[in-house]
Order: sequence, then C-alpha cells, then structure tokens
Amino acid sequence: MYSNILTIPNLLTLIRMALIPVFASLLFYGYSGLALFVFIVAGISDGVDGFIARRFNQESELGTIIDPIADKLLMTVAFVILTLPNVLQPTHHLPVPFWVTAAVIGRDILIVTVAGAINIMTGFRGFRPSWLGKLSTTVQVLAVGLILLAAVSDYTAYLPTVYTIVVVLAAASGCHYIFFVARLMGEEDAKQS
Repeated sequence: MYSNILTIPNLLTLIRMALIPVFASLLFYGYSGLALFVFIVAGISDGVDGFIARRFNQESELGTIIDPIADKLLMTVAFVILTLPNVLQPTHHLPVPFWVTAAVIGRDILIVTVAGAINIMTGFRGFRPSWLGKLSTTVQVLAVGLILLAAVSDYTAYLPTVYTIVVVLAAASGCHYIFFVARLMGEEDAKQS
C-alpha cells in the first residue's frame, strides 16, 4: 500500500500542486517572467510523471485521482489570476476576458457535477477522461503559456485566436463528456450482463 502511494509520479504530482501557490503569488505580484518559468516547470513535471508511471509500471489509483486534480487546480488558478484586473500590465487583449475563464471553469463544474450525480444515482465509478477533454486541457496549458509569453513580450496579437480556441474546445469537450460517460456506462452494463 505504502509503495503504491509514494511513487515517483505521485511525488512529482504533489510537487506540481505545491508549485501552484508559488506560481499564483509570482503572477499576482507582477513577476510574469518567473511565473512563466514556474508554469513551464509544472507543465514538464506533468509530462514526466505520466511517462514514468507508464514506462516503469508505477501507475496507481491515487495517481489517477490527484493528477487531474493538480491539472485542474493549476488551470483554474491561472485563468482566475490572469482575468483579474491590474495583475498583468493592461494591454490590448490583456487581462484575459472573463468569458474565457468562465468557459474553462464552467466546463470543469459541468463535468464534476455530471460525474457526481451519476455516481450518486447509479454507483458508477468508471470515469476516465475523453480524448476531447485531454485535448482541451492540453490547449488550456498551452494557452496559459502563450498568455504569459504575451505578457512578458508585449506581443498580444495572437491572443483572440487563443481565447476562441480555448472556449470552443471547453464547450465541445464538456458536452462530449456527457455522451462519453453514457457510452462508458453502457459498456460496463454490457460486461455485467
């Protein structure tokens, strides 16, 4: 039991979670360059922990729970802070428009609410991310990196395109997840029959 909890991938995920308040503080107090560096380190740790878990057979139930939580916490904190006025130097297309942050957080609330309701009503626990959800999360990570890069470089012309892609994928993946879970439940019912 202990060895399934203290794996290298789980430790990397916990380190990533510990970097969230560091990232948030740096961003809030105007250190956009350092915040970008911490964000890149957190992003790399996410890729490395997944690789190690698969390559060295260190996948664990705890890891499957805390890894997406770490991702969601980082994305939520990043978008909320990047939306606040007077955090980034106000320029054309910055701070991040509220509708972008609302779409990102709204998608996650929708998914958690649907999963929780289904679990309470049916006891189904076989939830896993859809390919569109993974794509949406990846795009959100890249978007935060590009937003921070724009804040550091003062080149913001590409940001409306980034915002549009983030919102479209958030909406599409949120809706898609409902049908994806319905299919997973159907597959589980077929196995039990």
